[in-house]
Amino acid sequence: MSVFLQGLLRLRRGPWEMVASGLIALGVVMLMQPFALWAFTWSFLVTLAGTVLFIVVSHFPE
Repeated sequence: MSVFLQGLLRLRRGPWEMVASGLIALGVVMLMQPFALWAFTWSFLVTLAGTVLFIVVSHFPE
C-alpha cells in the first residue's frame, strides 16, 4: 500500500492508471444497476472523468 501511495504522490503512471480504470468501472456499474436513480444520473460523468483521467495519466512517466 505504501508503494501505491508513493506512486500517486510522485505522479507515476501505474497507480494513476489503476485509479482511472477504477473510475471507469465504477461508472459502468452505476450505469447498469437498476436500483438507484442518482447513480444512473451520475454514471456518465463518472465514466467521462475516468476516461479523461486515463488520457491525462497516459502522459505521466513510468
